[in-house]
Amino acid sequence: MYLAEVIGTVVSTTKDISLNGMKLLIVRRLNAQMQSEGTTEVAVDTVGAGNGEMVIVSKGSSARLANNKDHSVIDAAIVGIVDTTELVE
Repeated sequence: MYLAEVIGTVVSTTKDISLNGMKLLIVRRLNAQMQSEGTTEVAVDTVGAGNGEMVIVSKGSSARLANNKDHSVIDAAIVGIVDTTELVE
């Protein structure tokens, strides 16, 4: 899992049937200082996140399980909305 910021949405009228009815969001990974770190990714939203929110992203088979879609094409899922963080170095 990793922390990310929601930076946009994806609208796709033609997609794999396993994605039907799912909200797709664009997320950008955050580093330890909570700053954007390079790559973006499309993730299925399982918690009702919105633009600008900090979220927890799960990847791979864990992402599929988070949405009870064992046999789907989901590779990344938003599984939490972050209220606060505290980094102790």
